[in-house]
Amino acid sequence: MYSLLERVNTPAELRKLERKQLPQIADELRQFLIESVAKTGGHLSSNLGTVELTIALHYVFNTPYDRLVWDVGHQTYAHKILTGRREGMIKLRMHGGIAGFPRRDESEYDAFGTAHSSTSISAALGMAIAAQLSGIKRRAIAVIGDGAMSAGMAFEALNNAGVMDSNLLVILNDNDMSISPPVGALNNYLAKLMSGKFYATARRAGEKMLGVVPPVLELARRAEEHVKGMMTPGTLFEEFGFNYIGPIDGHDLDVLLTTLNNIKHLDGPQFLHVVTRKGAGYKLAEEDPILYHGVGKFDPAQGIISKPASKPTYNQVFGDWLCDMAAKDPRLIGITPAMREGSGLVRFSQEYPDRYFDVGIAEQHAVTFAAGAACDGLKPVVAIYSTFLQRAYDQLIHDVAIQNLPVVFAIDRAGLVGADGPTHAGSFDLTYLRCIPNITVMAPADENECRQMLYTAYQMNTPTAVRYPRGTGVGVSVQKEMHTLPLGRGEIRRTGDRVALLAFGTMLAPCLEAAEVLGATVANMRFVKPLDDDLVAELASNHELLVTVEENTVMGGAGSAVMESLANRGILVKLLLLGLPDYFIDQGDPAQMLADCGLDKNGIIKSVQNKLSG
Repeated sequence: MYSLLERVNTPAELRKLERKQLPQIADELRQFLIESVAKTGGHLSSNLGTVELTIALHYVFNTPYDRLVWDVGHQTYAHKILTGRREGMIKLRMHGGIAGFPRRDESEYDAFGTAHSSTSISAALGMAIAAQLSGIKRRAIAVIGDGAMSAGMAFEALNNAGVMDSNLLVILNDNDMSISPPVGALNNYLAKLMSGKFYATARRAGEKMLGVVPPVLELARRAEEHVKGMMTPGTLFEEFGFNYIGPIDGHDLDVLLTTLNNIKHLDGPQFLHVVTRKGAGYKLAEEDPILYHGVGKFDPAQGIISKPASKPTYNQVFGDWLCDMAAKDPRLIGITPAMREGSGLVRFSQEYPDRYFDVGIAEQHAVTFAAGAACDGLKPVVAIYSTFLQRAYDQLIHDVAIQNLPVVFAIDRAGLVGADGPTHAGSFDLTYLRCIPNITVMAPADENECRQMLYTAYQMNTPTAVRYPRGTGVGVSVQKEMHTLPLGRGEIRRTGDRVALLAFGTMLAPCLEAAEVLGATVANMRFVKPLDDDLVAELASNHELLVTVEENTVMGGAGSAVMESLANRGILVKLLLLGLPDYFIDQGDPAQMLADCGLDKNGIIKSVQNKLSG
């Protein structure tokens, strides 16, 4: 079935094939991807779209000597397969298996670790300059999607790269045709022409000849820009100092190989615009690339069959609350940095399109945009993953918190996230939020409390954050009626003796289970900031041991807040802090990951018993 693909375990072996064999490799590689991801789950549409591009890059360039940097990294499965990890795909995104994104410690072909967007051009430019300063003839290549090009960091890198005259190649993988005209024979011909030696030589000769007459040279440059601008959308990139080439068909191997071979012999910053289709080669994914972007296990013959959920996910709870709140208050607007589906905003975008704002992959802009809207009377709700909010930390402090603006942050993917691994885990938000003045930080224990906390946050006239995990909760019924919770007040959920478990967020459930064995008191703390200092003092006065439990790094987290509270009141009590350890946790099954961190029932029991026994 994979007669040719099985012979290719490295790019060097790929480069030994005849060019006419590459279409067969592409067909086999695409089929292998479909079959493999159907068994493991993972990103499918984006990887099907980069099969030919991946083959062409490794065939033309001398990887890993030439540096290949993939933006985001969820488009690198074909790259992994061609670089010796085909057999490892059976454990893709599993504990002990290969990651779903590039990792430098996984392969020498992964030149730079990525998983967040818009970093590739900066990283590749750094590599290009390193080669230049070392006197090495090496090409650094950044492959970036059109979505990732919406982030400011990508343009900061372009702005810097254009004046450095390094051997940097930026490939725009445009898979939505959002900034390009239809691809056809004329565009392909122009791309070959503009990337060829004749065009480059003629351009240099013309500049040299006309250089003695500056006004004529400037006129010639402008004429060239206008001609290219009429035929291609590359004027912007030319202004950055790049030689723009394209757009070309990213599924035409002949065009890709010819163009890349030509570019390989050009000096200076080059920009290649490649148009691809998400899900290419698999009809179901082509028809619905969003559905097939991130998939679980499925039958390739039948496709994804949706099953009704037995209980709502946290982002569904958020999405329903947002629509209900919008119906009550016309000032509400919803903001997301390109995560409509992931953050549960689909229904809101349909029912309130004029109040829904997807700002693209631009987290910094999203937060400051919300701040500006809040200044003039709107009530912004920013739906954002915990790991992505890290990218807008300066804006969170300077533009929202210092001005004490009423922006609600609905922080999804808090804690460990399973198969996506450490780059997507929300391990630090309690730590990086609680040190900011003016902000209120809440952690719901279940689905209903999430809804009520969102409502509570919205009623406040100051910055607020509600952080909740990925997936479903414990199955608590969600009340339609909304009410505010008392600010900074926790609650006792079980009364015991000797030991008090102070649970933050969804750690309440395993704490209650552990307490049945330990005979412990359990407090649902609810608020990380302001902390319920009175409840902490009360528990310390009648228990031998206080145990804080959080799905956040222990360093600087909710447990640290409890320590500070006790210290401020001069209270001495035995204390145990449980949470995420001081290292990055690899991908795996979420339940097993929590167990490995000692954050399940058995782990909590063991830690408490060990502490009590001294």
